[in-house]
Amino acid sequence: MDLIKDIDILSAEEAQVCDFKTTEDHSTGKQKKVYIESYGCQMNFSDSEIVASIMKENGYDTTSDLKKADVVFLNTCSIREKAEQTVRNRLTHFNGLKRFKPGMTIGILGCMAERLKEKLLEEEKIVDLVVGPDAYRDLPNLVATAEEGLKAINTFLSREETYGDISPLRLNSNGVSAFISIMRGCDNMCSFCVVPFTRGRERSRDPESILAEARDLWSKGYKEVTLLGQNVDSYKWSPEENNKARLNKKGENISQVIHFAHLLEMVAQVSPQLRVRFSTSHPKDITDEVLYTIKKYDNICKYIHLPVQSGSDRVLELMNRTYDRAWYMDRVLAIREILGEECGISSDMIAGFCSETEEEHQDTLSLMEQVKYDFSYMFYYSERPGTLAAKKYADDIPLETKKRRLAEIIEKQSQIAFDRNRLDLGKEQIILIDGTSKKSIADLKGRNSANKVVIVSGADLKLGDYVRVKIKECSPATLFGEVLEINPSQI
Repeated sequence: MDLIKDIDILSAEEAQVCDFKTTEDHSTGKQKKVYIESYGCQMNFSDSEIVASIMKENGYDTTSDLKKADVVFLNTCSIREKAEQTVRNRLTHFNGLKRFKPGMTIGILGCMAERLKEKLLEEEKIVDLVVGPDAYRDLPNLVATAEEGLKAINTFLSREETYGDISPLRLNSNGVSAFISIMRGCDNMCSFCVVPFTRGRERSRDPESILAEARDLWSKGYKEVTLLGQNVDSYKWSPEENNKARLNKKGENISQVIHFAHLLEMVAQVSPQLRVRFSTSHPKDITDEVLYTIKKYDNICKYIHLPVQSGSDRVLELMNRTYDRAWYMDRVLAIREILGEECGISSDMIAGFCSETEEEHQDTLSLMEQVKYDFSYMFYYSERPGTLAAKKYADDIPLETKKRRLAEIIEKQSQIAFDRNRLDLGKEQIILIDGTSKKSIADLKGRNSANKVVIVSGADLKLGDYVRVKIKECSPATLFGEVLEINPSQI
C-alpha cells in the first residue's frame, strides 16, 4: 500500500508551480466524504468553498484524508502550462489510488475543465466528470451520473451565475481572514490570457448579498475580508442591468447604480474594526473615486495590486492591455499622491512575450525602478492554446532568453523590495495576526496595511489580534517588529 501513502504528498517541485491548498476536515456525521485540491488564484480557492458548501448540502462532509474520500475534486488553473501539468501529475496519482478504491469518483473543476471539456473524458480518460466554474450547482447530479458509469460533464458558461445565495464553507480557515467573491468572469481580452474563455463574461454580484456575507463573517469573529474579482474596478450592479429589484432595509426599491467605490465604502461601514482588502485592479479602470474611498476609511487597507505585465508600449499593445506606460504611471502617481508613499503597490510581470526585444525588456526593468513595487508576481511567457496571442503571434523568444530575462526581473524586484522595506525601519504600524511564522512556531506573523508580512514574538499574542508594532529589522520579503500594544483602539 506504499502507493497510497505516496499519493498524499505533493512534491516540492509541483507545489512551487502555483498556489495549492487541500480541504480540511469538516465532519457533521455524514457518511460520504469529498476531498478537494485547489490550484491557482484566490478566486479558485473561493470557488472551492462554494463547491464544499454545495456538496455539504447534498450529503457530503469534507476530508483532508484522500484515502477516506468517496469523491475527489481538483479545482484547476490554466494560466500556465506548468499549472496544467501539475494537475495531470496529480490525476495520475489519483488514478493509481483508484485501483485500490474503485468506487472513488474523480472530477476536474475550474479553468482546465472549461478549456479542455470533453477531451478529458473522451480522449484522455483520466477523470470521471468535468465541470466548469459556472456549473457547480450541478455537481451532485453529475457525481450521481458518473457513479453510474455515464458521461458527466457541464461546462456551460453563464452570463448570470454569481453563487450569491450560497454561503461558502470556509476551508483551511484561520478564522481571521476570508475571501468574498463580488463578481465573476472578465470582459478584458488580454491576448495572453485564457480567463475570458474559461470563466466567461463579466457579471457583478448583488451588493446586498455581499454585505450580508461580510456581516456574517464579522459576527463569526473574522477580522479581515478580501473582495475578489478578475477586475474589481469594473464592478457594476443595478436593478435594471441585473434584472433584479434591490430593496433597502425599509423595503424600498432602490435604482441606484452601484460601482466599486460605492461597494467598497458599504463593506467598510460593516465595522470600523473589519479590515477590507480587494484584488485585482486593472490599470485602465481604477479611478480616483476608489482611491479617495480608500483614504476616507482607516479600515480599508492601503494596498493595491496593479498588474502592468510589461514596461513597453509596443508589447502592451500586443498584449491588448488597452493602456500605455504613461497611463499606467499616471495611475501610480495618483496612488502616491492620494494615499501616500506608504501605500503598497504590487504587480504582475511577464518576461519574454512574443517578439519582445532586449530594449523592451529593459523598459520593464526601468518601469520597475520608476514605480518601486513592494512585491510582484513574475513569470516568463507561456503560450496558452486558444488565446489571441496563440492565434496571432509567434512564441519566438527562446526559453533560455525568457528564463534569463525573468531572473533579471526577479533580481531587480528583490533589490527594490529590500529598499522599500528599509523605509519601514523604525516606524510604528498596526498588523493583524493571522498565523505562525514559517520558520518558527514560537513566532507569529501578521500583515500591515500595505500587505507586508511582519514577524513578531509575544506570549500574549493570538490569532485575530490587532497589534501596534515598531519595525526593527527587515529582509527583502519580510519585516520584523517589536510589540508595543495589543488591540489598540485604532487599526
